Amino acid sequence: MAGKTRSKVIEYVEPIGARVLVRKDEPKRETKGGIALPDQAEIPTITGRVVAISAQIENNSDFPLRQYDKILFHPKDAIPVDFESDNQLFVIPIEDVVAVFRRDPIDSKKRKAADDED
Repeated sequence: MAGKTRSKVIEYVEPIGARVLVRKDEPKRETKGGIALPDQAEIPTITGRVVAISAQIENNSDFPLRQYDKILFHPKDAIPVDFESDNQLFVIPIEDVVAVFRRDPIDSKKRKAADDED
């Protein structure tokens, strides 16, 4: 048994620097109207959910991201993470995040009002 080593299980991935960890959404297989798309016509998806945010971004009010936010990102510099076999995780530089989807725009207005009071 001297030759056996115990493999460590990774439980958390923390992005470092100006990066976020994103779980990429599944590619669309049908249109909103319900028309099934053949595989060769698959629409590439560049949206995903924020899984983790680096400390540098979390403490920066210029980047209003929170865990579980749905984002639109440019995939060119996305680094795939082989962490969960059934999910597509990527480390994304913050400058590649181009939009955050919000249900309520009032949240951003409240944030701006709080920043103006300081």
